[in-house]
Amino acid sequence: MLKPPWLRVKAPQRARIGEVADLLLDLKLNTVCQEASCPNIGECFAAGTATFLIMGPGCTRACPYCDIDFDKSVRQLDPSEPERLGEAVARMGLGHVVITSVNRDDLADGGASQFVACIEQVRRRSPFTTIELLIPDFCGNWDALAAVMQAAPEVLNHNIETVPRLYKQARPQANYARSLELLQRVRSGWPRSYTKSGLMVGLGESNAEVVEVMADLRQHKVDIVTIGQYLSPGPKHLAVDRFVTPEQFELFRRQGEAELGFLQVVSSPLTRSSYHAGEVQRLMREHPR
Repeated sequence: MLKPPWLRVKAPQRARIGEVADLLLDLKLNTVCQEASCPNIGECFAAGTATFLIMGPGCTRACPYCDIDFDKSVRQLDPSEPERLGEAVARMGLGHVVITSVNRDDLADGGASQFVACIEQVRRRSPFTTIELLIPDFCGNWDALAAVMQAAPEVLNHNIETVPRLYKQARPQANYARSLELLQRVRSGWPRSYTKSGLMVGLGESNAEVVEVMADLRQHKVDIVTIGQYLSPGPKHLAVDRFVTPEQFELFRRQGEAELGFLQVVSSPLTRSSYHAGEVQRLMREHPR
């Protein structure tokens, strides 16, 4: 299926991209930008930012939409990773950082302790940087979730990814109700943190189903939603079912903000979970907690 013209990406600023890529290579850090073949890598690297991917690059789940490598082997965590990540944030001068991870179902706490260590190192090296975590579901280990939240990230993101009807196809090892419960627990237990979730469109869902998911998220007190076009990484992955128009993305945004009451809905063909994530700082000023 040919991509429509609205999915064309501007040519990146190669010099600035090289600086960020060299820094990441020097510190031996992974990013979602690179591992998940993000279409916004040029824009983000050129702007001097990145979404850090910890505990990877291999993931213990094999979601058929995702380009991150599958690795079910038991692997030890790298104790130096949090310190290296903290150094990268300081050297890049980031005002807002997004830290995510692969799924690590081989670990008893799903990697919660590594998230906590990364938060501690960022706060030590860059105390004025706001921190956004994009976490897995920890297989429903709520003690692991509590450990992460006690480290007080400003934003907690957990992606719902798709509509419940497509979970068996797209997220066979995940659970829609469990993801909603995770988001609800964060909002109820740690009300000062902003909650966020995201989903892809173009996997076979209807527009009405997207709005139903948005309504479910809002009922579970989610503050921010991102909606973007699914782009298949290759022939071994799920195929694109449809290309959603920019006009429909704008309608999702208006429905989410004006009708459902989200603080922010970022909705466009190239939107990804951490796309322009730093804008949350404005929301925090306008809606302080």
